Formats: sequence, structure tokens, C-alpha cells
Amino acid sequence: MKLYTNPDQSDWSEILKRPTQTVSDIEAVVNEVFNDVSKNGDKAIEKYTSKFDGVTLEDTIVSELEIETAVANVSEALKSAIALAKSNIETFHKAQKTDKVFVETMSGVECWQEKRPIQKVGLYIPGGTAPLFSTVLMLAVPAQIAGCKEIVLCSPPNKEGKIANEILYAANLCGVTKIVKVGGIQAIAGLTFGTDTIPQVYKIFGPGNQFVTVAKQLATKYGVAIDMPAGPSELLVMADDSANASFVASDLLSQAEHGSDSQVILVSTSKTFADQVSVEVENQLAVLPRKAMAEKAIANSKSIVVDSNAIAIDLINEYGPEHFIVATTDNDFFVNNISNAGSVFIGNYTPESAGDYASGTNHTLPTNGFSKAYSGVNLDSFQKSMTFQKISKVGIQNIGHAIELMAEAEGLQAHKNAVTLRLKELKK
Repeated sequence: MKLYTNPDQSDWSEILKRPTQTVSDIEAVVNEVFNDVSKNGDKAIEKYTSKFDGVTLEDTIVSELEIETAVANVSEALKSAIALAKSNIETFHKAQKTDKVFVETMSGVECWQEKRPIQKVGLYIPGGTAPLFSTVLMLAVPAQIAGCKEIVLCSPPNKEGKIANEILYAANLCGVTKIVKVGGIQAIAGLTFGTDTIPQVYKIFGPGNQFVTVAKQLATKYGVAIDMPAGPSELLVMADDSANASFVASDLLSQAEHGSDSQVILVSTSKTFADQVSVEVENQLAVLPRKAMAEKAIANSKSIVVDSNAIAIDLINEYGPEHFIVATTDNDFFVNNISNAGSVFIGNYTPESAGDYASGTNHTLPTNGFSKAYSGVNLDSFQKSMTFQKISKVGIQNIGHAIELMAEAEGLQAHKNAVTLRLKELKK
């Protein structure tokens, strides 16, 4: 990890730069795939699955037999662990339900707001180097709670043309209505336009690599909503001498092993502690099965020593991490002053892994600084807020003249007439 000691604030943006390609670098590829899928549907899907995933499939839809086989091949111990995680995720997301908001803004004018589920949602579940069945829980559980009617899951097949047993097991457990063996840009394009095998959806959820992230952003051009831009994973840890260096190192490496384009950052008020963490990172890295992957991410990572907590929080808010761990003598200072973070983990015994799997919070979070404006996935992500109003005869008499005056001032005579005709009718 490259060490920076008291960097000047003018250099922060350069130091905190993500190791990701710019949109322009990959936009051309994404546009090509989208245009092809839009015109040629499943034929284009098949072509890009062969090109990018190295497999040709006779049928991309997962069958009941495949699901039954997957269920049988997942160990009972893992099923129990998944059940525990699912229960906690359900508990946390059910608690996010809100009642109808009703108010009479003035006599005879009733307004209310109710939540309605998004009817058709697409869930993108990365496969690749680590099939993320935990993401199935994070997306399908709140979709079920919200009441989404169609829950379509896309995930890339392996070289044998299969999706990991654990992904199929979790999808079946959580009420996914259709599972499609398609990944990458072509999956997002399929969910955007719809094909003979992939239903068109209203909103797409899920993390992915940089190509998937740009594809999701392009989907919005065609009227499909997305949860957020969620690309390569990242973690920032704020820790001082009170923290455990081996714990901090393990947290940094837990994100680094996601992929070579992941980024991890340590911020500390102690150079001695930062040095201890650096040694621990090297020691733990040496024995990791995904050492090669994590090494590349660590090469992109930073260790930043600053003079005070006040400077640290300003730097952290400028970065806007996806995951933020704080392990200091004054955690409350950081909890109270953090403005930009996807999810916050507090204290020595709250590893980021807990949020990834089983604490109950959602791990689908904004990356690349988007936590400055986006929330992580939650129950509201799968719902729309609809407003209603009901105005009585008394109500239109109370509010009507104000509407007439405002409409006339904007030069919208038909708007005014819609009220004037009603008021005249009531005077008869």
C-alpha cells in the first residue's frame, strides 16, 4: 500500500482517484452490444455469451430440474447459514415499511401518499471469479417484501453452461420468478429491450464490473430505471492506535480479493499504526487463495496518515466510500460527521463482511463516489411513492381562486378554466 503522510488538500482528488477506466473507454463496446441486442434479440445474446463467456447454450432459461439439482447439491450447513442471513435481511427490510401518509391540507382538500411495488424488476448477479449468491438475498428478499410481481434474475454461465448451485438455491428460496443464464452487457441489454427469452423490466438492480455499470447507465436512456451506479468494490477504513492492526488488514484484504479493480484505503492519525497494518496486509496476503487478485487491488490502494480526526473526516467525505469502517477512540465523531458513505461499520468487532452477508443491511451500495448522492438498495428501491388527492365541493371553493390566479399568471388559460367551470357550477 502506498503511504501518504499529511498530503496537501489540493492533492486529495489525485490521491483518491479510483483505478477504473473512464466511461469513454468502454462506452463504445456497450453501445455496440445494446444496438445489436435491440435489433437481433436472442441471436445477439447468444453471440455475446459465446464471445465473452466462452460458451454456447441451447437454452438460456434455467429449468426446474436444474434448480432441483442445485438445491440437492448445496450442503445443509450452508443452507442453514443462508437461512440465518435471509432472516436478518428480512427483519431489517420489513422494518423499513411505512404507513400511508394522509393529511387534509385545508378544509375539503385531502392528500395522501402510498407505496406501490415496481411490477417488473431485473436482478443482475455477478458470476465470474466469485459467484455472489449473497447478492441474490440482498435483492430478491426486498423485492419479495415490496410485492414485485416479476423478479427476473440474470447471471453469467460458467464454461459448462451452468450457474452456481448456490445462486440457484438462493434464487429459488427467495421467490425469483425467472432465472436466465446470461451475464455482462448483453444481460443488461436484454432486460432493457426484452427478447423472446428475457422479459423487459422496469428497473434493473445489482452490482457488476465496469462494463455492467456503464450498461446500466445506458439502460436509463431507454426508459429503464436502475438502482444506482455500482461498480468495482471499495472500502475505506479509519483507524487509530486503539484499533487491532490484524483486524484492519483483514478488512482491507476482504475487499481487495473482490477483483483487481477494487480499491481499499486506510486513513489513520498514526503512522506507526499504518506501518503495522501494512506489515499485516503482506503477512495475510501471502496465504490467501485469491492472492493474485488481491495483490493487484492492493497495488491500487493507499495508506494516508493525517494529523487529526477533523482532517480525516473531510478527506473521507470527499472520497465518499462504498464501505466505511471506523475503529477509533472517538467513533461517535465519525458516525456523527460522515456525510458520504454507502454503509458504515462501527468498532473493532464489526467487519465489513458482516454487512456483505448476514447482519441484515443491504450490500448493494453506490461506488466510485456516488454515495455523495445515491443511497444503497433498500425496501424503497423496489417501490414507488404515489400521491393521491381528493377535493370536495367545499375544498374547490377554498382553493379554487388561488389556482385561477396562479394559472392566469403563468398564461395557462385552460388550467384556469378547469377550475372556473367548477366554481360556476357550484354557484348555480
